Amino acid sequence: MLRELRTLIAVARHGTFAGAGARIGLTQSAVSAQIHRLEEELGFPLFDRTGRSARLNASGRETLALAEELITLYDRLGHQGLAAQGNAMVRIGAIASAQATFLADAIARFRAELPACRIRVVPGVSLNLLGQVDAGEVDIAVMIRPPYALPAELEWRSLLREPFVLLAPAALAGRGWREVVESEPFIRYDRGSFGGRLVDQFLRQQRLAVQEAIELDELEGIAQLVARGLGVALLPRTLAGGHWPAQVVALPLGDETFYREVGLVERARHSRQPVASRLAEHIGAAAQMLVEGQEKAARVRGRRRADGP
Repeated sequence: MLRELRTLIAVARHGTFAGAGARIGLTQSAVSAQIHRLEEELGFPLFDRTGRSARLNASGRETLALAEELITLYDRLGHQGLAAQGNAMVRIGAIASAQATFLADAIARFRAELPACRIRVVPGVSLNLLGQVDAGEVDIAVMIRPPYALPAELEWRSLLREPFVLLAPAALAGRGWREVVESEPFIRYDRGSFGGRLVDQFLRQQRLAVQEAIELDELEGIAQLVARGLGVALLPRTLAGGHWPAQVVALPLGDETFYREVGLVERARHSRQPVASRLAEHIGAAAQMLVEGQEKAARVRGRRRADGP
């Protein structure tokens, strides 16, 4: 019943079954099924269903208050008990580019400090991860900053900013990025993702007419398509950016460069699991070390170019 109670809280918070589902990574029908199951267990309806809205009735409002109290107590009980035993479970959501880089370093350091603690890494896109933290399904999440304000119960910690580049087949090296993006087939970073929305906004602001060819969300997959000569793509020079396929080149955008911000979403301090907060500290430190390493490498490359052959 705990999962259904968390879903009830999400519906009350976001106003509709569809809105709640979008925030917690469920379809509208899945949310509806969970609420129906909860109503059957309780023996009374929770909502006055009129049109698209989901408005709590009197019984629903009383149940919501009790559900919020119960979930808070359950989380405190589980977190304190497990942490005291030294074998707590930390659930962390993460976008793919973070999993392959600084998150791995952070987890290694966390496990060295607390070897009995267990970690579950939940992959996903930023929109779904945000909803999962909000619903209490994961403790923290490494994701792209959303283009809107976070719910009041959540906090944002910035980790790094990634500049976008134009990824193109190596044969196009030396050409201007604007000419290339308008003349070659365009592989689009999925518009449904936060990063893809930044690309879409950039194209409109720059008034660029692209030749739409393929659209997907997986950055490594996009890079592989570019490597096979199927088009060009605007991608963040991600943490894995030093490992692009050999057949591609990253063309800088110069003064028009735009960025995506990667950070950590956590619950409010009073409801945070102590071991999750400790993992968050390791994640922040690992991200900072990565940024410093990238900056050092960039300075070395700059000196080499200045010195010449």
